[in-house]
Amino acid sequence: MRRLFDCVFNGSDQMYEKAQKDLAAAIKKLGEDHPCILPDTAFNCAIILEYTGIEVKTLADLKAAMDGPIKEWMTKKERTTEIFHSGIATAMAAQVIEAVKYADDTQPYKGEYHGHMTDAEVRELGLPLVTQDIPGFVVMIGPAPSDEEARDIIKGYQARGIFVFLIGGIIDQAKRMGISMGFKVRIVEVGPDIWSVSHVVDLVMRAAMIFGNIQPMDYWGMNTYTLERIKAFVNAYSPVDDLTVACGGGAIALGFPVITNEQEELWKVPKSLIIQKDTTGWIETSLEARDIKLKVTAMDIPIAFNTAFEGEIIRRSDMYVEAYGSRTDCFELVTSKDVREIEDHKITVVGPDFDKVFDVISGSGEKIYEPGGSIQLAYIAEVGGKNMQPDFEPVFERKLHSWMNCLEGVMHTGQRDQIRIRISKNAFEQGFRAKHIGEVIYAKIMSEYDSVVDKCQVTIYTDPTECTKLRHELAEPIYNARDERLALLTDEAAECFYTCTLCQSFSPSHVCIVTPERLGLCGAVSWLDAKATNQLNPTGPCQVVSKEGCVDENVGIWPDVNRAVHEYSHGALESVTLYSLFKDPMTSCGCFECICGMEPATMGVVIVNREYAGSSPLGMSFAELASMTGGGQQTPGFMGHGKHFIGSKKFMRAEGGIARIVWMPSHLKEEVRGKLNKAAFELYGIENFADMIADENVAATADDLDAMIEFLTEKGHPVFGLEPFDF
Repeated sequence: MRRLFDCVFNGSDQMYEKAQKDLAAAIKKLGEDHPCILPDTAFNCAIILEYTGIEVKTLADLKAAMDGPIKEWMTKKERTTEIFHSGIATAMAAQVIEAVKYADDTQPYKGEYHGHMTDAEVRELGLPLVTQDIPGFVVMIGPAPSDEEARDIIKGYQARGIFVFLIGGIIDQAKRMGISMGFKVRIVEVGPDIWSVSHVVDLVMRAAMIFGNIQPMDYWGMNTYTLERIKAFVNAYSPVDDLTVACGGGAIALGFPVITNEQEELWKVPKSLIIQKDTTGWIETSLEARDIKLKVTAMDIPIAFNTAFEGEIIRRSDMYVEAYGSRTDCFELVTSKDVREIEDHKITVVGPDFDKVFDVISGSGEKIYEPGGSIQLAYIAEVGGKNMQPDFEPVFERKLHSWMNCLEGVMHTGQRDQIRIRISKNAFEQGFRAKHIGEVIYAKIMSEYDSVVDKCQVTIYTDPTECTKLRHELAEPIYNARDERLALLTDEAAECFYTCTLCQSFSPSHVCIVTPERLGLCGAVSWLDAKATNQLNPTGPCQVVSKEGCVDENVGIWPDVNRAVHEYSHGALESVTLYSLFKDPMTSCGCFECICGMEPATMGVVIVNREYAGSSPLGMSFAELASMTGGGQQTPGFMGHGKHFIGSKKFMRAEGGIARIVWMPSHLKEEVRGKLNKAAFELYGIENFADMIADENVAATADDLDAMIEFLTEKGHPVFGLEPFDF
């Protein structure tokens, strides 16, 4: 039996030789000065950047890394730390192999495998990691002993919320078993060869840089961050060759244990290298090894429920039935009642269930619904409890969207009376019915809001007459009353603000201050959400911040806000203003929906949202702009924020407000148009302000700056009437 040192060092040599060969071939074909840039990232070749400090821009930079630090890390000294160093060097060499592919072809895998993951995808992980919707990651290196076992363990991890990365033969097994794969459903077919694992390591590096503000060449900072904050592990099926063993050394260096059934060439290393012959028990062993504890809510439903299904798309060809609020009377509503009027866990269906809905005959003898078409659907959750408040109703109601999307085979969009729900044929065939909507709503409300809700009952309506009547006579008056209440809920009228430190598990010094007119920068935490969170968990992430003794209402300076950010950032911050882009702006954790940055030529600001992949008049994409902030840092002139803050009267109020907005992507502009136009009219008397803002159709890059200025001038944009920035 060979020694572990021999396996690791031999695997490192093999990876290095492969990288040398591929790089030499690429240089011969393309030349040393040929660009080598991975798509849509501000942290190119992040493994090499982190551990060598080399900013890779060309193939020559890769050669410099290979000839210098990567080779130097492979010392072959027989000490445990050298196994770790060789493992990290192996990951860097693997990155060279993969980067060379992208230098030659920006889409080397042609859609068959995922390969490189963009910065936008990394940032998508921020909030679900913080909320524990994604409790951890597994890298599965296959193939598994059988296709069926591969299916069971992949789906088992997915059902527990674990993000799954697949390497090698297990991908083919997943395809044969019909498993839906992709970043949105959290099962990623990374690549066919072991060196494609570098894409996963690269993602980990960028997560630490984006959320933790880890800097290049901070070896101990990076490895401590990954050990303590990124709950990842590896499952490697036998036979495990030396290349895989060497990669495993890198994983263990980052704090990620390896679980394998290989017994011929490996030795157990407590808490790091776990050998378990029975592969069917790997899930529990892996979770225990990484100390991942799951909170499971019991539900009486026939299909799986997990956040991994939130990205699932139900296409019309796969759809059994649809409810579409834009075409028919559909709605969802949470309302409070006296607890004595509620029968706990009562689930009622008014009208035919899904298996009978297409048999309903109208008074004229015709079928009301056609198979595969739209039906009318509504559901009302009535809640009661001594601590329940009407302000919590819309908080619960907004959660219905994510809860419904957690059902495998169910797709939900919209809210209130604009919902759209699709139920797949597969979900229906497994027994999913209307009553199960009630079971999900009941279980989640009672588990997540048990400190304010004592009883809950749910009624589901498929009867078209009842849906129409209740929408107009019950739901819409409640929605209108809430909107009137929210319109009066301003920063000035609120009794207090709240902190939000949810993201500190990944960005330790970041603190959001949530106000009625400035929601959390992730877009997921409103003032009412923070208020409810504080009542649900008084010692949790949302703490009360007093508004006493305001120093400057225009800039947004309060002594207790400064005290709170200093305390909850653990001394990293001294002061924060709520309405300024330049004077002590709020920090960003990395999972912000949008980022705005000053545009010097117009003295305005450009806003880019995470979903937009193109460049901007600043000459930077979202990823490049976002790299300038994050990690709990204050960056005057740049600020992460939520989408709905764009239409707030408090947006950049210290610098002139929304009148400074000169550019944003067209899709984002349509998303915020209504609120933005309303705010601009109330502030400046300007109608249709969104039409004055340039987008990528006017100016797609920095080269189009003159075209943007011409457009803004023709539209009479108010930015030209403002004083220059004072910074």
